Amino acid sequence: MIGFGFPLALYALPLAALPLLARWLRSTDVPRIDLRPVEGTSWAIDRCLTASGILAMVTLILGISAPYLKGGTVPYRGQGANLVLLIDRSSSMDDTFAGRTPDGGEESKAAAARRILREFIAGRPDDRIGVAAFSTAPLQVLPMTISRSAISAAIDAQAERGLSQTDVGRGLALSFEMMRDAPSLGSRAVVLVSDGAGVISPEVQDSLRRLAIEQQVSLYWLYLRTEGAKSIFEDSPPGETNTPQTRPERHLHLLLQRLGITYVAFEAESPEAVQGAVDEIGKMETKPILTERRVPRRDLDWLFYLLAALSAGALTIARWLERPFAPTRPAPLLRSS
Repeated sequence: MIGFGFPLALYALPLAALPLLARWLRSTDVPRIDLRPVEGTSWAIDRCLTASGILAMVTLILGISAPYLKGGTVPYRGQGANLVLLIDRSSSMDDTFAGRTPDGGEESKAAAARRILREFIAGRPDDRIGVAAFSTAPLQVLPMTISRSAISAAIDAQAERGLSQTDVGRGLALSFEMMRDAPSLGSRAVVLVSDGAGVISPEVQDSLRRLAIEQQVSLYWLYLRTEGAKSIFEDSPPGETNTPQTRPERHLHLLLQRLGITYVAFEAESPEAVQGAVDEIGKMETKPILTERRVPRRDLDWLFYLLAALSAGALTIARWLERPFAPTRPAPLLRSS
């Protein structure tokens, strides 16, 4: 669709009729133009020059009006997925994988996750991605979008210091609900990035089961395991207390396995392991997807200025080739014998 940056200039378009009026206003050395013999070539040249004058005026005015093709989005079939990145913002994420405050060149778990996620989305231009976070309460940071700059900014915004709580249950419920904005075609997945879990109430568990079946999403848990923490894949030895309060991560893993959806958990104990897990998720979630591609605005004023210059050039050449009228003395009415 065409728009105009300076639409007031379009009111000057009637001036393009001036070449039609000029032929009646200019003087001529022929007393009766209508008595002039009509010759096909001259008639065609005259009409072409008039049309060139009109075209020069119209295109010049349109160029001044700054026309452009409006940008937007167009449907596009690519390779990727509809993803929601659910990021843990609890205070423990600000520690390193060794469980201490970063010192010198050390990188916290949160910083490593942000860096790797930015690289991940940069290499997947067709994904539609949303971002959510949770600590004391869940927060939708960014709805589903194809804007890479917005997604990167949403991930960078998680650099603030975290809070003490980890309400992962309501965070998962929010991420499942965000999938309502994703098209039905294409892969749909939630990537949970967390170093821990919390006790999930029965009501929230029921909500998770309902939303998981309703939205039919795949779920990936990237468990950033702190040094010395127990594995989510290992059960407690006999005689050791094994409850959601004592081992929340293990019981969250068991709950997610019972949701009735595709669920894969990764344990990462270093930034390199996080990178490997994210790469594996990328391989599993690269499928045909119907998405949108942004089309930038395209200025058209240069095209109209070019047409105006060509038309004016044609008139200039015609003027240069024009030869002045050469008057001759009329023949005498009577000849002497």
